[in-house]
Amino acid sequence: MRAIVVTETGGPEVLREAERPDPVPGPGEALVDVAASGVNFVDVYFRTGTYPLDLPAVPGVEAAGTVAALGDGVTGLAVGDRVAWANVQGAYAARAAVPAERLVPVPDAVSLEDAAATLLQGMTAHYLTHSTYEVRQGDTVLVHAAAGGMGLLLTQVAKARGARVIGTASTAEKEKLARDAGADEVLGYDGFADRVRELTGGEGVAAVYDGVGAPTFDGSLASLRRRGVLALYGGAGGQVPPFDPQRLNSAGSVYLARPNLTDYTVGRAELLERASDVYRWVASGELDVHVGHRYDLGEAGTAHADLEARRTTGKLLLIP
Repeated sequence: MRAIVVTETGGPEVLREAERPDPVPGPGEALVDVAASGVNFVDVYFRTGTYPLDLPAVPGVEAAGTVAALGDGVTGLAVGDRVAWANVQGAYAARAAVPAERLVPVPDAVSLEDAAATLLQGMTAHYLTHSTYEVRQGDTVLVHAAAGGMGLLLTQVAKARGARVIGTASTAEKEKLARDAGADEVLGYDGFADRVRELTGGEGVAAVYDGVGAPTFDGSLASLRRRGVLALYGGAGGQVPPFDPQRLNSAGSVYLARPNLTDYTVGRAELLERASDVYRWVASGELDVHVGHRYDLGEAGTAHADLEARRTTGKLLLIP
């Protein structure tokens, strides 16, 4: 089968296509024919060594496809079922053996491409707005990189919960995408904290959803209202260096969270609850899916380079 194999950490050039034997599902696993794989910034962390990855490895943690075979002991699945997964390595390939307990069903009303485009980021938007900070009717929140795949979903989910959304974006094209997704205001990054204060009558926002990291961190803290929550869920622009927690006091007794999807999909029940909500929103049209670009599997390096250079909008998919 075709697969992307990483033998060393580094830049996008380490994502090399290779022929690999088809995986064989072990006990408790299912073999999935991959229809589409999601490209996420967490894949960059693994590729560069920011997050540990046992090498050699087939990267990628999100995909959707069709069950091709079952390992021993698997129940509740059948060959031909449409499924998706997140947070399991091996997605950058034509086939993958995945623990059956991590697979979620894809409704007939959701295409496999849309399933791959929304599971990881959709569940992330779900836990950020329902659990890390539970958005309430009338809240004002700040969503960074509002035109990216994550930002577009976050904006829509926050709006559905009754929030006023202020987004940030770097170009006029991205500003339009964020507004089309429901953002009430869209700001550039320069001086955004001062503008947030102006737009909130000096109060600040209830929550900041920040996946950019180091370049926006100080401004994000300065944008919070008293007892507000900064949900730092990623570091696309660089990791935040160590800082004095006394700053949370002086910022107004604010909270800093560094959440991840693994800790918000603990056990199969929580995984299915979040996944089913996301796919229900997609099926009903409540959540609009914006696929910014589709790449051939062999173009994984190009996809990573485009993502890191902020040349993209919406979700990026690899098609094997």
